[in-house]
Amino acid sequence: MREKEIEQQLVKEVKKQGGICPKFVSLGYDGMPDRLVFLPEGRFALVELKSPGEKPRPLQLARHRLLRKLGFKVYVIDDAKQIGDVIDEI
Repeated sequence: MREKEIEQQLVKEVKKQGGICPKFVSLGYDGMPDRLVFLPEGRFALVELKSPGEKPRPLQLARHRLLRKLGFKVYVIDDAKQIGDVIDEI
């Protein structure tokens, strides 16, 4: 399964839960996660999507650490099977 297919599945599952999952475009600040996940009751997280077995680049890992230090939840998904668990955890 390609990254794009995993991303589409994430968007679909978030919508099923009554949320939205917009693409996150951060001009001039590379390495930010791919998607924002907004769920009912104020639940929020950022998600980096990867093809199966792929890992985030060093810059992406640095951005994830910064976001986590600021108190935000950041997830990396490289398999569609992870989506349900991530949504439950958010």
